[in-house]
Order: sequence, then C-alpha cells, then structure tokens
Amino acid sequence: MSRPLGLSTFLLASPFSDDAVRPAFEQVAALGYDLVEVCVEDPAVLSAPVLSAAARETGLAVGVCGAFGPERDLSHDDPARRRQGVDYLRGCIDLAAEVGSPHVAGPMYATTGRARMLPPDERARQFRWATASIREAADHAAERGVALAVEPLNRFETDLVNTVEQGLELCAATGRDNVGLLLDTFHMNIEEKHLGDAVRLAGDRVFHVQVAENDRGTPGSGHVPWAEFFGALDDIGYRGQVVVESFLPTVAEIARAVSLWRPVADSPHALARDAIAFLRSADVRRVRS
Repeated sequence: MSRPLGLSTFLLASPFSDDAVRPAFEQVAALGYDLVEVCVEDPAVLSAPVLSAAARETGLAVGVCGAFGPERDLSHDDPARRRQGVDYLRGCIDLAAEVGSPHVAGPMYATTGRARMLPPDERARQFRWATASIREAADHAAERGVALAVEPLNRFETDLVNTVEQGLELCAATGRDNVGLLLDTFHMNIEEKHLGDAVRLAGDRVFHVQVAENDRGTPGSGHVPWAEFFGALDDIGYRGQVVVESFLPTVAEIARAVSLWRPVADSPHALARDAIAFLRSADVRRVRS
C-alpha cells in the first residue's frame, strides 16, 4: 500500500511531551511506520524544535491532531469558551506549520463527550457557532499552508457531527477550501450504512484517515470491511496519511475519555506491531467483495 502509515501518540503516552518524543519516535520507526501523529493534549509540554529534531533523526514525518476537551469547545454558548477553543486550535496550526504536518485533525467543532437531546433551534445555533469558529481557524491555517481535517464522531461521543454527510455540511458551511474531513473507521463502523459509499461521498474532501477495528483494537482483528474501505479510498484517489489510532487502559486519562474499560490488545507494542503488519499485507489491497 503506497499511502504513508502512522501511529498515534495516544497509544504511547498521555499527555505526550518533549520527554517522550525521542523514545516514541525511535519505537515507531523501528516498527516500520512512516510517521508519528502527535496529539496535542498540553501545548505547554510539547515543542516544535524537539519534534522536528526527532523527525530528522528517525526519518519520520509528523502529523498533528488536536484534543478537544471542555475548555476547548468551539461551539460553546459562552463566547469566552469558544475563544479558548479557537486560540488552542490556532496554536495547533502553528505547531503543524513548524513541523511540516499538512493538517490539524480532530473533532474540532465541539468538546468530545458532549451529547445532548437539543431542540432543533439550539442545535442549529451550536452548528453556526462551530462553523464560525472553524472558519476563523481555517483562515489562520491558510496563511500557514495548513488544512483542517474535521472528524465525525459516533453518537456516544458527540451530538453534532456523526456522519460523513453531516461533516460535509459543516465543511461547506465554512466556505473554506482548506477544511475537509478526517475519516475514522471506528466511528464510521457505528454510524455509516456502508463504509465504501461514505468514503466515495466524501470524495476529495477526505484530508486524513485514522484506522482502528470495530472494538477500537488492532485493524484486521474484527469485522470492519477493510477491503471495501481501502477500495473506496482507491476510488477517490486518496494517497494521504493512514494513522492507527487506538487506546489501551494503560493510558488511564485517555481510556476514561473514550470509555475503554478493557484491553483490546495484549499491549500497545503488540497492537502497533500487528496493525502495521496487517496494513502492509495483501488483505487491504485485495479487490473488494
């Protein structure tokens, strides 16, 4: 498979910091990956020079992903909270530009875990706030040569953008060409009727891809229709990054945030090792059934 393969730092350490960078990059390179996707949980403990140095020394590329907790809510009803979210996203954009990431990815429209039964008018207002915030961030990103890859999440993690169709609506509402989608197979397996159709619907708005199995474990170990998914990526001509994003209870803070109460692999190393073996295998190049 010609697409560059990466591993998310969510599987390695939380929060990911300068102290963790060198050993993490060495481990990821030894496993045969092409890049590290750096999740910016605490911007104060992560710096571009350290990331760039590790990338040069290991030959790995760097991707940037945001972490959108309650203090970084771009669609909150409090303007001050929205401002915090936009400022955080601008910081991620600046980091991405410095380390050579083509994008900042993540569910940047709202705080993760916010799921409520809102009346239509309130949901529409939240959507407008999200659109305005992302549009402002996108203008800053355009100046830095960076794209925004917006991630639809499953219904248990957000109430705002669950499907590719809703994600495309949000992208269109921003009116910015550098706003596209991050497709994550874990969320798609819950929300989309057919993964291949959803990928083809997204088309050239697919800016980034994350992969995990239906239980958020090792790709290839469950029932996600991988041949269908990668066949659809071929159909749309996607040649961007494909990043393994999974979580294990060994990283307690992240495990709580995504409701992961049991291990889905023997260890982070085993998951990372088996994931890249599968993704580089003939299984994902096979003509879809």
